Amino acid sequence: MLTRRPRRNRKSVGVRQMVQETQLTVDDFIFPLFLIEGENKKEEVSSMPGIYRYTLDLLLEEVGECVALGINSYCIFPSLGEDKKDSLATEGSNPEGIYQIALRSIKEKYPDTVVMTDVAMDPYSSDGHDGIVKEGKIVNDETLEVLGKMALAQAKAGADIIGPSDMMDGRIGYIRDVLDDNGYTDVSIMSYSAKYASAFYGPFRDALDSAPKFGDKKTYQMDPANVKEALIEAELDYVEGADFLMVKPALSYLDVIKTLADNFDVPITAYNVSGEYAMLKAAAQNGWLENDKTMLEMLLSIKRAGASAILTYFAKEAAVLLNK
Repeated sequence: MLTRRPRRNRKSVGVRQMVQETQLTVDDFIFPLFLIEGENKKEEVSSMPGIYRYTLDLLLEEVGECVALGINSYCIFPSLGEDKKDSLATEGSNPEGIYQIALRSIKEKYPDTVVMTDVAMDPYSSDGHDGIVKEGKIVNDETLEVLGKMALAQAKAGADIIGPSDMMDGRIGYIRDVLDDNGYTDVSIMSYSAKYASAFYGPFRDALDSAPKFGDKKTYQMDPANVKEALIEAELDYVEGADFLMVKPALSYLDVIKTLADNFDVPITAYNVSGEYAMLKAAAQNGWLENDKTMLEMLLSIKRAGASAILTYFAKEAAVLLNK
């Protein structure tokens, strides 16, 4: 006779909900939003159905709609014209550039929201790389000064969380010192600690027109084959003062999320990237997968692996479902 019957704990909705080990909520989401120059423009990203680039006036309206759904955290990415780009990404630290203006505007209109930024040169660089290019190579230490200026400008504009996504060595400690020396000790750092040289970033680069003008990013982003290296990167960022450690992408790196969650006592976050979003949207449009159920299962798997927060383009539509 069977004495252990696990199905008894799955026999009804009520029982299943009672014993559920992982809960996905709207509070888990950070919604990435794309900012463009101009007024009254909303452009769909062709490779990301349902995701748009907004001018600031319409971006503020979008944030308002999302706040009403309970989404409280946002990460803003700028898409700039080529005339605003140069080899030193100087527009990234311009206090009157559209990015810093947008950060101030969001915090003024929605002061209780959490605004996260992107610290990397590629949106502002004429080379499309995350660091300064010299003789065809990405130079590390000179790039840190640019990143520090960028982080400080964002903090002055009201950013709650600085998100260094560049993968330069030593950038967390450098940025932490810059912020602290200028009185921004309360501004958090969410480090892209394990950011892989992934094939899943294509639609994002479409959205920002930020693909590298030559070569690839494999000399600074991580090899997808490595997980022990992620522990080294995370340990360095932790020691240098990171408040959150991020894994990017998420779905193909669930083991990395769990490894970091098991080894560090700070929150682990994950970026459910553009290619992961685009894959599901393409499959759903072809009738191969059911969008809503698959989306929620994907997000749940990321949280189950150990992510405390998830940057995801699904945030708005997932919030609608979770609020029902």
